Amino acid sequence: MGSPLHLAAELFKKRAGVNMVHIPYKGGGPAAAAVLAGEAQVIFGSVASSMPHVKSGRLKALATTGAKRSKVAPDLPTIAESGFPGFDVGSWYALLVPAKTPGAIVKRLHDEAVKAVGLADVRQAMSRQGLEVETGTPQALAQRIRAETATWAGVIKDAGIKAD
Repeated sequence: MGSPLHLAAELFKKRAGVNMVHIPYKGGGPAAAAVLAGEAQVIFGSVASSMPHVKSGRLKALATTGAKRSKVAPDLPTIAESGFPGFDVGSWYALLVPAKTPGAIVKRLHDEAVKAVGLADVRQAMSRQGLEVETGTPQALAQRIRAETATWAGVIKDAGIKAD
């Protein structure tokens, strides 16, 4: 309940005006197994865990959730391209430090992190998992966190999701 993929499905339900029942499997593997076994009809799955099943022909990919097409599946349209403009859901990771960390330390950590994700082997390893490197400023990250918090708080409230 409340996983990023569950929230993506809830946002899709809201935007598309469709009714789907969320089945809280214990992870993407069991959820994909349920679809493969015919116990469930659809899954919002990660690119990394879903593509082997798509490539084998066992699952049919319909769309990706991000704002732009995935480099792992460039022929697969986005949900936005499929008729839901503005749909943009992606997993992302951030480097965070305590709020009172001195600016010089924040700058150094930021600069070193940008260098690290700029290394060819790091980019290649991330790309193999369907991840794309995106860097920005600490200020832009703070704005993104505020915006995403507002979006997902609304989805959680509208869907009636409660912490277990």
